[in-house]
Amino acid sequence: MTRVVVIGDLMTDAVARAAYPLAKGSDTPASVTMHGGGSGANVASWLAVEGIDVAFAGRRGSDIAGRNRDMELMGYGVDARLVMDPERPTGTCVVLVTHKGDRTMLSDPGASAALLPEDIPPDLFSPGSHLHLSGYTLLNEGSRQAARHTLHMAQQTNMSVSIDAGSSSPLKRVGAEPFLEWTQGARLMFLNTDQAEVLTGREEPEQAARVLTAWYPQVVIKMGADGALWYMNGRPEPIMVPAEPVEKIVDGTGAGDAFVAGFLPAWLDGKPPAEALAAGCHLAAQAMKHIGARPAL
Repeated sequence: MTRVVVIGDLMTDAVARAAYPLAKGSDTPASVTMHGGGSGANVASWLAVEGIDVAFAGRRGSDIAGRNRDMELMGYGVDARLVMDPERPTGTCVVLVTHKGDRTMLSDPGASAALLPEDIPPDLFSPGSHLHLSGYTLLNEGSRQAARHTLHMAQQTNMSVSIDAGSSSPLKRVGAEPFLEWTQGARLMFLNTDQAEVLTGREEPEQAARVLTAWYPQVVIKMGADGALWYMNGRPEPIMVPAEPVEKIVDGTGAGDAFVAGFLPAWLDGKPPAEALAAGCHLAAQAMKHIGARPAL
C-alpha cells in the first residue's frame, strides 16, 4: 500500500445553517456547530478511515481548538505531525449555509498560514510514497515557501505528487500564471469547474482539462451534481462518471476533499480512471450525508 503524505491546512469549521432567508441587519434562526476542517486535514482524515497509511503535516495554535483538532486526527488514525504556533490561533472557517443550501465561507487561516519549511519533517519524504499538497498552502502567502519546499523535496525523492487548486476566489487573486508556475512537476491536478475556469478561461470542463494537460500529465475536474472527469494528454476524449445519487444532502462542506481521498487510493493502485472517479464520487456522496467536512467518528 502506498503511503500518502498530506501537507496543508488545519482548521476549525463553524457551520451556521440558517433556517430561513437571511434577515439583513437583524437575526436569523440558525443551528451552529463546530467541526474539524481544513482541506488538507480533511483529505488525510478520509484517507485514514479508508484504511490508507497517511501522514499529515501542518501548523496549529496552542489553543484548545488546536489540541482538539490534533486529537481528532489521531482518532482517525492519521500520523499527525503538527507544529504548535505560540502566537497564532488555530485557523477558523465560518461556513454560512443558507436555507436553500448555498454555502459561503469566511476563512481566517491563523497558524496554517504561517507554515514554515522547517515545519515539514524530512522523514516524510521517501521513494514510493505519494505527496498530496493542499492548494491553500500555496495560495496563502505566509505558507507558500513551505509549500514550494515540500514540492521540491518530493521531486528530489521521486515521490508522485498531486495538488488541488484550493478555492476559486483566492486563486483568482493570486493569478493563474503564478499558480501554474508554482505547481510544475505535479503529476495530478484536482480542480472544480470554477477553479478550472480561473486557470484556463474555459467554461466547459472538457476544454479546460485539455488546456491544463499542457502543465499536468493528468487532470481531474469535479463537476458537482454532474459527476467528475479525468483527462490525460494524448487521449481522444476525457473519461467521465456521474455523481452518486444522494437522497438528502445534509452538508456539502468537505465533499470535494472526500472525493480526493476516494480517488487517490484507486489511482495509486493503478486502477482504471473510471474506477478511481467512481470511488471519489462515492466518498463525496458519503460526506454530504452528515454535517461537517470530516468522516463521522
